[in-house]
Amino acid sequence: MFSQRQPFARTGPFVRARRRAVVAVLCAALSGLTVPAAHAGAPAPAAPSAGREARQAARFWTAERMAAARPLDAPRHTPPASSPAASAAAAARPKGTLFKGTRLVGTFFGADGPRGTTWHCTGSVLDTKARNIVLTAAHCARNMKNAYLFVPKFVKGAAPDRQPYGIFPIQRIFIDPRYVPDRGSATTKKAVSDLDTAFARVSPNQWGKNLQDAVGGGLTFTRPAGYTHRGVTVVGYPSYSHNSAGRAVKCTVPTKQLPGFRQLSMTCGGYYGGVSGSPWITDYKDDARTGHVIGNLGGYNGGGNDANVDYISYAPAFGTDAANLLAYAVADQAPPADLPPYRGLKGALPGGAGRWRKAALMASGDYTGDRHGDLLVVWTDGAVTLHPGDGRGGFRTETRLRAANSTWTHARAVTGGAFTGDRSGLLVRWSDGEVTLYPQPGPAGLGREIRMAAPGSAWKNAVQLASGAFRDDGGTGLLVRWADGALTLYPGVGTGGLGTGTPLLAANGTWTKAALLTGGDFGGTAAGDLLVRWSDGALDGYAGTSAAGPGHRTRMRGPNGRWQQARVLTAGAFRHDGPANDLVVRWADGETTLYADTGGTSVGTEHTLVHPGT
Repeated sequence: MFSQRQPFARTGPFVRARRRAVVAVLCAALSGLTVPAAHAGAPAPAAPSAGREARQAARFWTAERMAAARPLDAPRHTPPASSPAASAAAAARPKGTLFKGTRLVGTFFGADGPRGTTWHCTGSVLDTKARNIVLTAAHCARNMKNAYLFVPKFVKGAAPDRQPYGIFPIQRIFIDPRYVPDRGSATTKKAVSDLDTAFARVSPNQWGKNLQDAVGGGLTFTRPAGYTHRGVTVVGYPSYSHNSAGRAVKCTVPTKQLPGFRQLSMTCGGYYGGVSGSPWITDYKDDARTGHVIGNLGGYNGGGNDANVDYISYAPAFGTDAANLLAYAVADQAPPADLPPYRGLKGALPGGAGRWRKAALMASGDYTGDRHGDLLVVWTDGAVTLHPGDGRGGFRTETRLRAANSTWTHARAVTGGAFTGDRSGLLVRWSDGEVTLYPQPGPAGLGREIRMAAPGSAWKNAVQLASGAFRDDGGTGLLVRWADGALTLYPGVGTGGLGTGTPLLAANGTWTKAALLTGGDFGGTAAGDLLVRWSDGALDGYAGTSAAGPGHRTRMRGPNGRWQQARVLTAGAFRHDGPANDLVVRWADGETTLYADTGGTSVGTEHTLVHPGT
């Protein structure tokens, strides 16, 4: 049996020269063309310039040229003969159905290959405020240089003006800069195959309409809550040699995880070369104007198994990386080149989501003395671990400071801060109301313990602790949220005790709903700022928290279900050796996220430290 999606041919100097020649011929042909008249019943263009690029391209892309195009990722060999047993097993597997297609899925045409015109992978329309975004696979988009078109619900044999929604020239491609296929090949079996997702911005069609306006809708980019789904529909355009009518294929099947990768897997026949980039839709209906897409066909080995294992297709499951890339595409901005290295499901922190669901408390600070932000974690079994930061958003080898024990299962709140000098200390409130300070915990252990409040004290009602530059002199102060909603600042915490508290807010009902809080420098002013996650999922920043009050409030997120799932917050200088404005969040399912450079009005760029479903 042979692979359904074969890798692209390697591109040597001769191939690149041929490609440039083809593109040059096409561009020369297009440059002298006049704007064609729209077909009967087509809307007139909004302005002479709107759709001009598409109208010029339509003069080159005749029905005959599109019909004659071949997929750039066509199979390169003949399938081996199958045994009777293998043939019987293949016949029992699900088989895709060829049909006329749906308005939200289409194919690409271009002229950059040695074979001349090419039919190149599948794309789908996304619902975004830009209204001109197409989803496809990165290993396809790497080759989309010049003169490429996206044609929704492509009809073979129809001229551009007779295509249901027209043709849309590609303006710009967005690919994660870390996605580098093996040695120029279009396939990869490395962890970066999880990043095989791309987005394209397209120009208006020949009648001056934006993509979403023309097709009447778009798919909603959706991060799946796992890999196992009962029914996902995959729609794409298979290769010419297996689909001479040029029709789309669809198949609705269950999915599971590709072991070791952040990818979905499905089994269905008929997904030959040309289907790379196909959307995986959870609520598909024929010719619907909406739907939810959770991945695109691609990933491991170009989206398909090796030649001896047919019928299985893969898709990167959308996560933080794809969401960030889409945001850059919508903003029409290139993604930064200095992204943290992609580590696959290993993540930047050791262990999977199953382990990190048990991370009960977190504190941040410089616990190693190298001026990088470090993460200290208290686990539900009483273990305490230190994760030294590397200053680039990653973490070095974990150090166990306490093995699992009954004492630390009674820790109820922790915060890290420079209470006694440059090195960060750890303040702990225990279940019986005792409060203790560890002045200089580090890789060698937690160090000495100082009692700050005796067991049975009123501190058993201290629900949350946050440290930051809350003092007038810029020193570290301790903020306490009490069970009755009162808020108190302790500016003089040190080895001599907690000092005298300054009331910021009296008991009130509003602050009893403050579910989580952490301190940091989110405004970049070196003043202490506070971030609060409320019980309804809303997220607020308070700039300039001090003895005068909590500070100026800014709503960063409205009430929402996503942030209701945040279970632990801490902020530190993890991404750069600067302000403590990198927010770490442990979610209910164990996924753990770093929001780098979180500001006073919005959370920062999202980086996954622990992947969901691991």
